[in-house]
Amino acid sequence: MAAPPRPAPSQNGCRKGRAAPARSQDGRGCAVTSFPERADGPRCRHGNARGAGLRRGGAGWSGMEPAGATPPSCAPAREAEEPPGCPALPAERPRDGQHARNEREQAAERSGGHGPAERRAGRRPRVTVDSSKAKTSLEALKISLRQLRWREFPFGRRLPCDIYWHGVSFHDNYIFSGQVNKFPGMTEMVRKVTLSRAVRTMQDLFPVEYNFYPRSWILPEEFPLFVDEVRMMKESDPSWKPTFIVKPDGGCQGDGIYLIKDPSDVRLAGSLQSRPAVVQEYICKPLLVDKLKFDIRLYVLLKSLEPLEIYIAKDGLSRFCTEPYQEPTLKNLHQVFMHLTNYSLNIHSGNFIHSDNVNTGSKRTFSSILCRLSDRGADVKKVWSDIISLVIKTIIALTPELKVYYQSDIPAGKPGPTCFQILGFDILLMKNLKPMLLEVNANPSMRIEHEQELSPGVFENVPSPVDEEVKVAVIRDTLRLVDPQKKKRKDIQSQTSEHVSETKEDLLGAGPGGGVDYDTSKSTEPGLPSLCLKQVFPKYAKQFNYLRLVDRVAALFIRFLGVKGTTKLGPTGFRTFIRNCKLSNSSFSMASVDILYIDITRRWNSVGIDHRESGMCLQAFVEAFFFLAQKKYKSLPLHEQVASLIDFCEYHLAALDEKRLLCGRGVAEPHSGAGSNPDGESAPPVGRSPSGAGL
Repeated sequence: MAAPPRPAPSQNGCRKGRAAPARSQDGRGCAVTSFPERADGPRCRHGNARGAGLRRGGAGWSGMEPAGATPPSCAPAREAEEPPGCPALPAERPRDGQHARNEREQAAERSGGHGPAERRAGRRPRVTVDSSKAKTSLEALKISLRQLRWREFPFGRRLPCDIYWHGVSFHDNYIFSGQVNKFPGMTEMVRKVTLSRAVRTMQDLFPVEYNFYPRSWILPEEFPLFVDEVRMMKESDPSWKPTFIVKPDGGCQGDGIYLIKDPSDVRLAGSLQSRPAVVQEYICKPLLVDKLKFDIRLYVLLKSLEPLEIYIAKDGLSRFCTEPYQEPTLKNLHQVFMHLTNYSLNIHSGNFIHSDNVNTGSKRTFSSILCRLSDRGADVKKVWSDIISLVIKTIIALTPELKVYYQSDIPAGKPGPTCFQILGFDILLMKNLKPMLLEVNANPSMRIEHEQELSPGVFENVPSPVDEEVKVAVIRDTLRLVDPQKKKRKDIQSQTSEHVSETKEDLLGAGPGGGVDYDTSKSTEPGLPSLCLKQVFPKYAKQFNYLRLVDRVAALFIRFLGVKGTTKLGPTGFRTFIRNCKLSNSSFSMASVDILYIDITRRWNSVGIDHRESGMCLQAFVEAFFFLAQKKYKSLPLHEQVASLIDFCEYHLAALDEKRLLCGRGVAEPHSGAGSNPDGESAPPVGRSPSGAGL
């Protein structure tokens, strides 16, 4: 007997005679009921609010359940639980993989690793990392995050992340909190021209301490000087037959580099006018291994600018040329596989050797080279301490201008991220084992695979065990050092590590395995190896703090910038600096101050310094400061002249600050008396600067 016909459904999907609320489906296949009388958004069929993060269950999408400890009342209901007379709405699977991925990301965003389950279980929240801009370092970063069990957001996140990993520069993302792995201005600071200028400033102050950088000239502005100096050196030593290497300012991966024997061989026409370059004296006697020239890529973590904190990886990469080395002659001058160690060039050589062994091949670990040197009887600890000294001195040369960029992008008192950055130092060992700095890379390659040509024009990415061993450890341990959860639970051990500058340990004990590493010597995290990054500053600060004169000059410069967010000093700011520091008098009037400002600023603006802002850049201010120091303290060496003028300025500014503080409190100014000048100003400290103001 046939069943009686069922009532026809009405327009709202329910059978006649039965009213039902409005129904819909969300993207998870969960039936949703809208309750107009409530203003807190849609709810599921049982009246529970949506929005709890969903996670994927073991049975695929049909096994989804609320994240954490949310009651499972929002799970898709069985057909028997439908209200009488209403048809069951099937739970549909997402239509494509992209939809599913987006749903998982949204669920992860809502939990963010900080859900109630973690809190109730007593576990610390998982650190969140935005890797959407990681570019070529993505694979090494993913491996590191898996080892740390941190949460990755490969497509970004609406909510803030703890760490943002950028592939190119600080400005890859607009961020206002957390940490980012780039410093503003770093890319500009390590360009070949800017780096050469920064090191040259330090060479003027401390020529012996900064003799690790080859003699350099900036083209085209210093081409006449280059010609004259080479001519004079040849006249003084007729046996001197130099070779020079020309490097384009913005070049990378060996692009545009060439060798010359005479200044007349420089390619002045065309590109050099629009693309400045640096020409350096070529190092003709490098250390050879297996008759091949090689350089060292060492990874350095700049963890903080203020206070300055530097770490060096205990291992790096040694990158070999692919043709036996000969001293440069007119015949072999253009053989790049013999003279240039760039990996991106030599990989195209037929002699390039890919090896899974870290001790062989055209790319090896630096530790394998140190082992071979040790077997030859070389003083490996001395080599390592010289490299550490080179790194610290180079960063000391870079930090003054980095601080100017930093205060411009992240002004004091405004919300913004904190920064850290991994730098790539390219170092060449000479035959006598003295390290020489070739260049610094703001974005060292973190790729852990290489391209292998299967057939003509057909390439495949193949894992590189040597790269993975070194680079994954560097990224992973960088993240461990900047872990925001560690910052929130500082204990006595971390406080001890903050004062490691008090140590008297010598750099000779600083090699791998030498000395005490304090917070970096042992791993306190289960399942993770010891940190591969060794703190070198402030650990050895006492040995290098005397070099930080330009840092103090930069602090004066920043104080008088006036407008937040700027990197250049206007004429009013310069005059205020002169006036507040008592540097003008009858022999050096304010008219002379204006002429000095105009002359130096015009000269620096003519050599390609950033024209987006008008005014005096830090490098120009440093030149003006050196001029004032030489004018005021004529009988001293330059570094003592500069140090004396810094003390003089800091003293008068401190007195001015104290005076303003007293005035703000309504306290009367002290009368002239012992230790004061007749005009009411305290006398400068004895032995620091001559009594009286002005030049």
